[in-house]
Amino acid sequence: MVAAPATRPSAAGSPARRRLRAVDLALVALLVILAGRLALEPVRVPTASMEPTLHAGSHVLVDHVGPLVRGYHRGDVVLLEAPDGSGLLVKRVAALAGEEVAVLDGVLTVDGVPVDEPWVDPGDVDSVYAELGRVPSGHVVVLADHRPDARDSRSFGPVAVDALHGRVVATVWPLGAVGGLP
Repeated sequence: MVAAPATRPSAAGSPARRRLRAVDLALVALLVILAGRLALEPVRVPTASMEPTLHAGSHVLVDHVGPLVRGYHRGDVVLLEAPDGSGLLVKRVAALAGEEVAVLDGVLTVDGVPVDEPWVDPGDVDSVYAELGRVPSGHVVVLADHRPDARDSRSFGPVAVDALHGRVVATVWPLGAVGGLP
């Protein structure tokens, strides 16, 4: 008669192993949350310069990773540090490096061609003129959607792409305004 092999309790089910598995899961969850926080950051819109697209006090999500992969494009709403160091600004990319840009009687022109800006109220920009010239390499021109009295590239010039913190991808507060951006 052959004796059956002795059975040992499974180490996988031991209390110590379960605690390690729980710690591992908690660490993975924490890493996922931190990575999400680094990729998408909630930010409060500081001024009314982006109305009607974004209102002062609205909360938006800023994507920090996407622009590193795909770059910035005309029409992107971006977060940047004010060149004078006075805080964060939210503006729209109006022109890219190498392009000739001007605002002529309220109409944005890039390389002499008028740009359709459905987010801008024509009544707000009537009689606005700004010859901004050719955008230097590694820079963009940013403009406010609500241009009267707004601080943007008309007052501080082109902005280095490295100074952009990310692209605004959605409004998350107030609830009535939740959604993507035009």
